[in-house]
Amino acid sequence: MSGTGARGFYLITDTLKDELVADESVKTVTYGDITQIDLSKQTIFPLSHIMVNQVSQQERTLSFNVTVMTMDIVDESKDATTDIYLNNDNEQDILNTQLAVVNRLIEKLRSGTLHQNKYQLEGSPSCEPFVDRFENKIAGWATTLDILIHNDIYIC
Repeated sequence: MSGTGARGFYLITDTLKDELVADESVKTVTYGDITQIDLSKQTIFPLSHIMVNQVSQQERTLSFNVTVMTMDIVDESKDATTDIYLNNDNEQDILNTQLAVVNRLIEKLRSGTLHQNKYQLEGSPSCEPFVDRFENKIAGWATTLDILIHNDIYIC
């Protein structure tokens, strides 16, 4: 990859976006501050959101610490609760589906197409489930991972 250090930020964010958009369980991909997204719009879900937390410059590599949030709107039934384990919603279904989205992305970084294209997963990603009420009740995963890419900017 030539010029990756100069374009590293775009490479990471655009590559993650492209991989997430290609996933059958993702409808929309956004970037930046999560509070800037109008989460009341049901048409944007299931949603994946990318945040770059920090970048560490190492000798010949850039290490991007990234959080990818994968989420969907929880549908709550108006029927009486009949199962106290599952409740009257699809929260567990969403957690299962959105964890699969993250798992596919991680595996592509670990040994799949992204790994072959020099996007290297560093360490073990952590996935934290969340259920939040914005305008809608939303459930999903916040996954934090470190991705290494080649840094070709150096002084000879």
